[in-house]
Parts: sequence; C-alpha cells; structure tokens
Amino acid sequence: MSEQPRIFFVDDDPKAGELLLRFARDAAFSAEVFRDPQAALDAFRTRGADLVVSDLRMPGLTGIELLQAVREIDPEVPFVIITGYANVDDAIEALRLGATDFIKKPFDMEELQRRIEHTLEHRALQAENRRLRAALAEVRGELPEGMIGSAPAMQAIARRIDKIADIRCNVIIEGESGTGKELVARAIHARSHFADTPFVVIDCGALTETLLESELFGHEKGAFTGATAARTGLLESARGGTVFLDEIGNISAAMQIKLLRVIQEQQITRVGGNTPIDIDARFIVATNRPLETLVREGRFREDLFHRLNVIRLQLPPLRERREDIPALIRHFVTHYARHYGRDVQGFDAASMRRLLQHDWPGNVRELQNLVERHVALADGPVMQLEELGDLRRPESEAIDADLPTLAELERRYIEKVLDRFGHSREKTAATLGINKSTLYRKLQSWRRTGD
Repeated sequence: MSEQPRIFFVDDDPKAGELLLRFARDAAFSAEVFRDPQAALDAFRTRGADLVVSDLRMPGLTGIELLQAVREIDPEVPFVIITGYANVDDAIEALRLGATDFIKKPFDMEELQRRIEHTLEHRALQAENRRLRAALAEVRGELPEGMIGSAPAMQAIARRIDKIADIRCNVIIEGESGTGKELVARAIHARSHFADTPFVVIDCGALTETLLESELFGHEKGAFTGATAARTGLLESARGGTVFLDEIGNISAAMQIKLLRVIQEQQITRVGGNTPIDIDARFIVATNRPLETLVREGRFREDLFHRLNVIRLQLPPLRERREDIPALIRHFVTHYARHYGRDVQGFDAASMRRLLQHDWPGNVRELQNLVERHVALADGPVMQLEELGDLRRPESEAIDADLPTLAELERRYIEKVLDRFGHSREKTAATLGINKSTLYRKLQSWRRTGD
C-alpha cells in the first residue's frame, strides 16, 4: 500500500462525488471520483487502488458487478458498498461476493471516515503480517510445499519459484536423481493462481515410444487394433494446468518433434483423430543430465530445448547442502514415526556425524529411504546407524575390521522383521518382498550352520 492511500469513489450522483472528494482532501487521502463504473474499472486495471468505495445502484455496471470484476483483478483489495436502497439481501449478497463493508445512505461523513480508516489499517496490518511471515520463513529455512532447507541454493530456488509461479512459462529443472525435481515442479504449480487445475506427471523413461504417444495424445475409437473406445490422453487431461515431463531426455527424436509442435501450438490431436484440442498447459520438464549436453551430443533437438528453456532451475546435490541434512532427518523421522506408530526421536550423536559425512549419491531420496527403514525397525526412541549398517563409510574414516558382513546384515534385518510380526513367515516374506520358500531356506541354512 502506498504512503498516501489511493481511494476510488464510484457514484453516478455528481453531488455525492463532490462531497466525497472534499472529504478525501480533508482526510489526507489520495482520491479519484468516477461517475462511470466502467471508467473506474479501467483505471483499476491500469493503476490499481488501496480501497474502492462504490454506490450499489448505478447505470451500466452495478456496484455488485463492479465488485466481481475488481475481485478478478485483485482478490484482496478492500471494497466498501454504499447504497440508498439498503436492505438485508443487498448486504448479504455484497458480503458473500467479497465486500469488506457495507454502509447506508444517508451516512455521516465522520462515520465513513472511521470505516475507511479502519479498513485501511486492517489492510496495512495484513500486509505487514505477510511480510513478517515471509521473513520468518526465510530465517527458519522454510521452503514451499514440503521443501526443506536453509542452504543458500535452496533459498534462491524458493525465491525463483515465487517469481514464476503465476506465469505460464516453461521450466527446465536439472539435478541428480533424488534431488527432488518433482517436488519443485509441484511447488511451482501449487504456488500458482491455477493451483486447482490438474498437475499431470509423465515418466518419459517408463514408456516405449508407441505407448508414450498413445498415453500422451490419447486415441479415437478404432485408431488401432484393440482401441475399442476413445481415450483421453495425459496432455488433454492436463488442460489448463501443468504437465510435468520427468526425464525428458529419454524421449525419441520422433517424439521430440511432436512434443515441440504441442508446446508451440498448445494443441494436441488424438491418435486416429483429426480435430485439434486446445490444452493451454504449462510444461515443466526434469532431467538428470543437462539438456545442453544432450543437444551437443545430438540426442536432443536444439529447437525443443530453446522452447523449453524459458526458466531453468538447477537443484544442488545433497552433498553440497549438508547443512540441510539435520532438518531433513527431523522431518523424515517425525513423518515416519507417525506413519508407523513408533516412539522415535532421532539418531544418536555418532550416527548423526556419519550421516553428515556421507556423500549421498542417491541424494534426498536415499536419505529418506534410510530414515524410513530405521524408524520402521527402531527398538527405542534413539536410533543407531549400526542397526542396518547400510551406509557407505566416508573415505576419511578407516575401515573397521569388525564391521559385519552383508550376510550378517541380511540375517539381522530379517530377524528384526520376524520379531516385528511375531515370527509370522507370511507377513515377513511379504514385507521383505521374497517368497515364503526363500525365507524358509534362509532360516534353515542359519539353523544348520549353528548361527
């Protein structure tokens, strides 16, 4: 809000306009008076206002219609309705549609001034609260929609997300596997004004070219053998929302051409169909190899790269943001303790030192999986990393000759799962993802060797 609040008075009565203009000068407000509500709306689109005060009954746009139009431009600007035809229904309708206040004609100018000052003070307080919350979130290292970390690189990404969220521009997210590329894509979508529209994830590495085309574009009935009914494709189902293409570098050259056309024209045509379908979607793509490298290698079209490369985000590997590891561990421990019903607080000091020293080739996903396993098998509130021993020791540490073998680790793990399920082999095998016969053979072999 500006230092001198700008108020738009909208009333087709010229005497009311003059009175309100005098009032504004006396009250040290910057005021503009409009007899034509459409002119007021055009001015609001151009330069905005800190408060709109409008009559209810006017030729052209009514006060209710002006309120609705202003709300589409700025959902938060205060809007006060004035009417000489006041009744309960008018008040309820105006407030239901987002009016901040409602005042009847004839009104006392001092009362109107009090109402306006109260409204502007409330708006200023809301703005200050938002600013303080944002500052506090930055101090705490809070990032959008589940992102966690205080590392400078992550804070920079959070700021970039806020800048681009409402813009339907294409985005490339680069980073190693497990760094959270899909999480960032979801955060961009969730922060946008179209967050209630579809967010469609397409794993480009999990589909063959033929299947990918059918999944992306859908098909008409009879398009190919087995197409007994028309099917909506993923791109069509994302209409008005966001398409997230994971591992975009895996798609073929032929599919790259088709995707380029879709992004340029914002239209798709179903397999076997002839009618273009508008999608109006934002494209966010992810890759664990820089697309510029794939372009130089001749594996990715340069024109498609430039079409996608409006905004590029580079996610750092976890080894380059080690200061975020404790916060990530706390988050995952809390989540999985609640999920598995465990009374777990975290790791002991020695384990935390090892966790901080690890290079994390699998990044955040590797850390998350490790914490989940430990919480699921925890015997007490404080966990020790040696319980599973599945963490590679840093090169700076000497190799301990007393470390258990892989076979011993497997046995310990299986025995813990057996204990957890009251020695039910069926539940244990299902949890481990092995056959009951395989589990039985392992148990028998340990008995024969006297282990």
